Amino acid sequence: MVLLKQTKDYLIKFLWNGKSVPIGLFELAQYFRTNGAIHFEFKQEGKELIAISKNFQYGTIVTSAESQTELDEKIKDAILTAFDVPSSYAKEAGVHKVEQRVEQKVCAYAFA
Repeated sequence: MVLLKQTKDYLIKFLWNGKSVPIGLFELAQYFRTNGAIHFEFKQEGKELIAISKNFQYGTIVTSAESQTELDEKIKDAILTAFDVPSSYAKEAGVHKVEQRVEQKVCAYAFA
């Protein structure tokens, strides 16, 4: 299912020659300009690391993974999903980690 969705996203992007972008991309950029970074708190449950947003204005973003690297990717994907941005636009979205405080188990993500 994921492969099919990604293929569809890239096909649409190819057919439009990159001239059309999803409205969610603009909404995501506006959100980060207006509200700043989205902060996440980490919790450990068994082997799973769970990330829970602390200041997302439209609700809560929750995702989990078994490693910190995988969790970083899933957080970025969850942010894109919250704004209905297809995964093929991840590069254009430029969501990246801007801060991490390991001792407090928190990090923040922002728009490039």
